[in-house]
Amino acid sequence: MGITIYRLGGMMSDPSALIGNTIKHDIMRVERTTIESANAISSATLHEAADRTGALPAAIRAVTTGLSICGPALTVHMPGGDNLWLHKAIYIAQPGDVLVVYTSRVYDHGYWGEVMSTAARMRGIGGLVIDGYVRDADKLTGIGLPVFSRGFCIQGTGKDTDGLGWINAPILMGQTIVRPGDLVVGDADGVVAIPRDHAADVVLRAQERDRDEVDTIARLHEGHSTLEHYQF
Repeated sequence: MGITIYRLGGMMSDPSALIGNTIKHDIMRVERTTIESANAISSATLHEAADRTGALPAAIRAVTTGLSICGPALTVHMPGGDNLWLHKAIYIAQPGDVLVVYTSRVYDHGYWGEVMSTAARMRGIGGLVIDGYVRDADKLTGIGLPVFSRGFCIQGTGKDTDGLGWINAPILMGQTIVRPGDLVVGDADGVVAIPRDHAADVVLRAQERDRDEVDTIARLHEGHSTLEHYQF
């Protein structure tokens, strides 16, 4: 039997994840202790600590006020204008998972709303990061599930049972490849994805950066300049 290899926006995905069933249930997730430590660190600091890699497109912003994301990625690839694969993902995700969703670069649909946020919240899902739009702007924050998207759009979606999609294969978000189980952190500044295998080391470096920044702020309060501090 031949192997079909699909492409994600120009990126060759892992064919082993796409043979036969396009849903992979069992994935390796970033360690819980690493997630707990990362929860106290900003997305920007993690991005810097990861050698300025891992940033998702700046257009993807928090659309739920005061809610942040920190957890392992459950990746979703789905056809443009269709959200059936997102419904499937809600019932495959484990508590704390963050749904990270590629919409085949078809952005202008409301892929997610009040009903799906409620379902995800009831499942204990850690949040949604979608490279597309959502809707029900006046309801989402109150549900309590963090949602990061390009904004809001009322254009509806379909549910094509024959539509090509998959869950828990690598996806391309802007210039960043997100793999199942990677560490995903999102706050008011944006969203960063850190590869699972490097997440613990990146978090340690980020903690050191935070300590250094506390010292820097203290020196500024003492009257030192930023030029002096950075030796310019």
